Amino acid sequence: MSSITYQGYTEQQIIAGCVGGERKFQQMLYNMFSGKMFAVCLRYAGEYNAAQDLLQEGFVKVFRNMEKFRGEGSFEGWIRRIFVNTAIEHYRKQVNLYALHDSEVKYYEHYDTNALESLKYEDVLKMIQKLSDGYRTVFNLYIIEGYSHKEIGEMMGISEGTSKSQLARARYLLQKMIMQNGEVAKHSAN
Repeated sequence: MSSITYQGYTEQQIIAGCVGGERKFQQMLYNMFSGKMFAVCLRYAGEYNAAQDLLQEGFVKVFRNMEKFRGEGSFEGWIRRIFVNTAIEHYRKQVNLYALHDSEVKYYEHYDTNALESLKYEDVLKMIQKLSDGYRTVFNLYIIEGYSHKEIGEMMGISEGTSKSQLARARYLLQKMIMQNGEVAKHSAN
């Protein structure tokens, strides 16, 4: 376990206090991780209020399951996994994902990965948030969280092929948004 301290308390002391239900330590934990976890929630949610709901739901789960943290790996990573799973559970209930045919997937796989490098983080986040729930969730899980299509399929209750097609479509739509963003920038510069 790491030696992170917050307001003079070690990570272990904060965890023990949270396991004991002490509000002071729960507030410390919230203050330590709410910003980072809100960023995770924003990537999965379509808008700010939905992200706030996910943040609250995620922290409720963290506090309910604190005693399950065994000290293996990073505590922040354990918390992050709870938030990702909370987002997946939330959107799995709402989303019906449909597989694309192989020819459609190949069509959507032609995109320019360098175009993202010229954009600010906030612009990319806004574009990701414009994706439908299914596309956004698969995109985040694969590109940002690093899960395989097989793992995504198992988590979301979809086939590996559906995960691949959702990612291909998300990438295509993001590329379209990036190109449109570039066109808007060119016209406003003239």
